[in-house]
Amino acid sequence: MATWDDRTGGRLEVIAGPMFAGKTEELVRRVHRAQVARRGVLVVAHELDTRSGPGRVASHSGLEVASRSVESAARIPALVGDDTELVAVDEAQFFGVDLVPVVTGLADAGLVVVVAGLSVTFDGRAFAPLPELMALAEQVTKLTAVCAVCGRDAAFHVRLDAAPADVDDALAPTSGHVGGSESYEARCRQHRAG
Repeated sequence: MATWDDRTGGRLEVIAGPMFAGKTEELVRRVHRAQVARRGVLVVAHELDTRSGPGRVASHSGLEVASRSVESAARIPALVGDDTELVAVDEAQFFGVDLVPVVTGLADAGLVVVVAGLSVTFDGRAFAPLPELMALAEQVTKLTAVCAVCGRDAAFHVRLDAAPADVDDALAPTSGHVGGSESYEARCRQHRAG
């Protein structure tokens, strides 16, 4: 894994996986590390994600960091200050494919950009923009959760209340299905279908 000492310019790092894999926890860990190193850090969340409350990003395990909320990826560059060296974006799937040119532009401008988000939808399809971001990143960390049925590594998650009509909106970043363990469970490949 790259450290601040061997940074030679901008780079894109992606943390991907299903729900409950620790993506936000890893993002917050990297942010805290940069803060200890006295680096200028900007943490960004989408305004749709209100689970942690305003002005913060928090993991399921309770780690948290102050953040700025925006309604679109296009708003992120305006938040970057002269002292910003690292931009951390949580819940990338809420921003959709518009996030790709924004974060690659920031990396091209010399910033370290760390993006965390869901790599799959609740019905097991690739969740944009993570596939695109993983293809363009210098570093990809793919995490797994623990299957709620058998305890194996879980690369998927399912929505517990998913009705057939819900499947059509699975890829929409603003589908309105923001939730946690009350609505979703991590599942392995064997148990993702039920």
